[in-house]
Amino acid sequence: MSNVDLMNLIQGNIRALKPYHVENIDCDVKLHANENPFPPSEELLETFTASIRNFQLNRYPDPDSKKLKDSIAKRLNTDTSRLVIGNGSDEIILLLLQVFCSEGDSIIFPDPTFAMYAIIAKGLGVKPVNIPLNDHWDFDADELLKVAEHNKSRIIFLSYPNNPTGNCFSENQVRKVVENFSGIVVVDEAYYDFARKSFVGEINKHNNLVVLRSLSKIGLAGLRVGFGVADPLIIDQINKVRLPYNSNTVSQTLAEYLITHFDPVQKQIDSILDERVRLMGELEKMDSLTVFPSDSNFFLFRTEQSADKIFRYLIDNGILIRNLSSHPRLNNCLRITVGTRGENDQFLSKMADYAQIGNP
Repeated sequence: MSNVDLMNLIQGNIRALKPYHVENIDCDVKLHANENPFPPSEELLETFTASIRNFQLNRYPDPDSKKLKDSIAKRLNTDTSRLVIGNGSDEIILLLLQVFCSEGDSIIFPDPTFAMYAIIAKGLGVKPVNIPLNDHWDFDADELLKVAEHNKSRIIFLSYPNNPTGNCFSENQVRKVVENFSGIVVVDEAYYDFARKSFVGEINKHNNLVVLRSLSKIGLAGLRVGFGVADPLIIDQINKVRLPYNSNTVSQTLAEYLITHFDPVQKQIDSILDERVRLMGELEKMDSLTVFPSDSNFFLFRTEQSADKIFRYLIDNGILIRNLSSHPRLNNCLRITVGTRGENDQFLSKMADYAQIGNP
């Protein structure tokens, strides 16, 4: 019988990591993960049903996702040589670090932001460096570039719109970073469809720019489809470390259909944006809350009361949002994904109830 000291075999940087934690509490109303609250269109479901018998599931999927890339290239008015498909955009973040960073190198990003930049970096022995956002959740390009140069950072990550704050950074500040950084600048546009602000059009001008997109926020979270847009040389290097068959047959087929039949999704996006305005407006009427501006399908708000207690009260009433209070800059902050009108009404009703009863 073996009794190997397994912990001694695990790399030190992995032992020190904490896994990315996602709340998976069984609640009727889930407004915590920035997903599309609406189900796929009937047309998409019919396509899936009709395709099942034709799926050659005993065969590997297209290793290059050619049809999917063709549909994306047409929609973005770019070339397939500038595209890479990922099993979610998280995979492309991992691949970029594998390509451009060695153990001991650093990456840099504003803070607070998407946690996976730091988690992936630490897992590869790469040092994550951050600079604090200002009170308007924006950054100063000169400061970011100065810290990046001091740390000899290889990649700058900019979440645009930024998760969890919800806002797009100043376009001029982002552009200044792209134009003046001697490394790779990754503009993560996972929430592009809600902001309609993009740097994809800048790819031809800047060979150090990478733009990430995701289909998870607009209806295909369960299929894990993301893609990157970059200079063909960068794409070629990513493909050297990208695992074969990383995008499965079902994901490729349905993602291609969604992109080429976008009207039903656009109607859902429009509804979410309308509800965002209404939901934020109702919360702003509550004296104890500060609601921050958003360019996305979620927004951040701060409460004068205990965010932990509000979070728990909502869970007890079947509503799950995201509690961000553990972050030093996000004390008593909660993040809510914009849901359907009915879901949002349930949330508003319970928030009003909580305000009436105080701290239960």
